[in-house]
Amino acid sequence: MRFFGLFKKKKVELTEAQLKLNKIWELWTEEKAESPYAELMTYQSEVNNGGHSQYFCNVENVGDLQKEMAELGRVLPFDLNENLQKAYQAHLILEKTEDEKAEEIMERCDDAFYENEQIINQLLEKYAEKTEL
Repeated sequence: MRFFGLFKKKKVELTEAQLKLNKIWELWTEEKAESPYAELMTYQSEVNNGGHSQYFCNVENVGDLQKEMAELGRVLPFDLNENLQKAYQAHLILEKTEDEKAEEIMERCDDAFYENEQIINQLLEKYAEKTEL
C-alpha cells in the first residue's frame, strides 16, 4: 500500500504575536534588544540551558553580572527576583567550596524558575507587543 500524497503539508501561519516574539529573540541575538528585556532573555535562555549556575558563570565570563542582575530586578516580580538572589548567594558559596546545602538551594531555585517561567514568558510577550515588525 502506498500512502504518498495522502498527507499534505499544511502551511502554518504565525500570528502577529508569534511573529513579534520571534522578532524580539532575533533582536536579542543581534544584541539589539532593550534593557531590561535583553537581560531577561539572557536569564531565561541560560537557566533553561543549564540552570542558574550556567547563568551566573556565563554572564560573569562575558559581562557585568551585577549590572545584569540589577536590570533583572527592574522587571522581575518580587518572588522571582528573590529566587534569583537566593540562587546567587548559593552560587557564591559554591564558587569557594563544595557545599551540599548550597547545591540543594541552587536546585530549588532552578525548580522555582521552571515552575514560574510562564511569568517570564508573559513579560516577554508584553515587551513583544510593543515591537514593530
